[in-house]
Amino acid sequence: MEKVLELRNVSKSFGKVSVFRNIDLELYRGEILALVGENGAGKSTMMNLLGGVYPFGQYEGDIYVKEKICRFRDANDSKMAGIEMIHQEISLHTELTVAENVLLGNWNGNHGFIKWKNTYEEAEKYLKKVKLDMDPKTMVYNLSTSQQQLLSIAKALATNPQIVLFDEPTSALTETDADNLIEIIKDLSKNGISCIYISHKLDEVFALADRISVLRDGNLISTYRKEEVSVDRIIEDMVGRKLEEMYPKKELPVGAEELRAEGITIPHPYVKNRNLVEEVSFSIAKGEILGFSGLVGSGRSETMNAVFGSLKKSAGTVYLEGNPVNIRSAKEAIKMGIGMVTEDRKKTGIIAPMNLRENMTIASLDMISNKTFINRKKEKSISGEFYEKLSVKANGIEDNIMNLSGGNQQKIVLSKWLMKDIRVLILDEPTRGVDVGAKVEIYNIITELAEKGIAVIMVSSELPELLGMCDRIIVLSRGRVTGNIKREDFSQERIMRAATGLETYGI
Repeated sequence: MEKVLELRNVSKSFGKVSVFRNIDLELYRGEILALVGENGAGKSTMMNLLGGVYPFGQYEGDIYVKEKICRFRDANDSKMAGIEMIHQEISLHTELTVAENVLLGNWNGNHGFIKWKNTYEEAEKYLKKVKLDMDPKTMVYNLSTSQQQLLSIAKALATNPQIVLFDEPTSALTETDADNLIEIIKDLSKNGISCIYISHKLDEVFALADRISVLRDGNLISTYRKEEVSVDRIIEDMVGRKLEEMYPKKELPVGAEELRAEGITIPHPYVKNRNLVEEVSFSIAKGEILGFSGLVGSGRSETMNAVFGSLKKSAGTVYLEGNPVNIRSAKEAIKMGIGMVTEDRKKTGIIAPMNLRENMTIASLDMISNKTFINRKKEKSISGEFYEKLSVKANGIEDNIMNLSGGNQQKIVLSKWLMKDIRVLILDEPTRGVDVGAKVEIYNIITELAEKGIAVIMVSSELPELLGMCDRIIVLSRGRVTGNIKREDFSQERIMRAATGLETYGI
């Protein structure tokens, strides 16, 4: 097989912190190599190094493309060597057209003038390669997230790369769109394009990869051919220990009703006489873990935000211990003992300029201040206690939160609610973008909360974790409840049939 990329004894550090050490890696023509590991293992840093984000001189060792040593000065040098990178965070010029984005920097012109007819025809050629059927004159801001991700790949293909690097490309995609992307990557491989694929979703890895390499704590632990290894073995290599049980579910006694919502209705923000959520009702008891399942657009997150007071509802009532309460804002919800970990950690979960100590105590200022001044000694003591308890991997509580991996950021978000005397905790996609090891730690935290009698609502797109962790699952379809399923009746098929609106269960 023709070797197209090789890393020889490559190491990368940020100051005194080593990201990875003495890595040797090979990639062959038309191969899909999956790179897996926990958050902070060094996967994305390695991709940025190959993509020229970290230029020669900022790392040790050598990179070879087709047996030729490469010393990239910037991302353009990497592109010139035939390497393209699809980032986890989509980066397009939304104010330009689809065609302009695809061929940006590769204009079909003549003496300074662009041949627009040729440009549109050329763009259509690359759009077809990623199965994106649309007018190349469409403005990018009109595209969905999935369409923008496919456009990013079309843009990369327009440079005729030999190697494409994918860093968590399906993290913001629906299951259907993710399946479509996987087929597109397989087609790239068949056409001789080599791919390195990073993902926390091991089902995707096993659906795609020819070989799988595992990084842990900056070391290359193992490389396997897909057919020679099991998922369990990959997980063990990733976390450095055997995972006897992925979901630490305990059979706990459930107490009296803690929260009940009746007839929650949320109007559509743009379409008159249409609702996003229609008369949704549910209840949860003390110590119960209640799951919420449904396809994208089913109204799960909207329902939770309405209960929490951060989204206006047009009808419906929330009860706490049987008493009706009027929650008009998140601040009022917090005062009543309701906490919420939001779906988008970066937008609404953390405050980027702040350090860990400040992020951890932001919801507990009443505990550490006299309404005028913050007691810094008390703030450090409380945040330090939870920092140790949750085994956060960082340089200390003064570290900026953006320096942390996704899993450790999520621990910080959880800690701000663990500090408070809450009755109900809503978790919206609590393990999104989190590696396997950190997921297990988060599941343990959820179990501990339930043991203390806290009512935990868990919204997730990952059916296995709902089936593994919950006592009951509420299923929504098109803004309505189509399932209220007890643990003894759990099955993926039953939940999916309810989620697609084919059948109803328990209502």
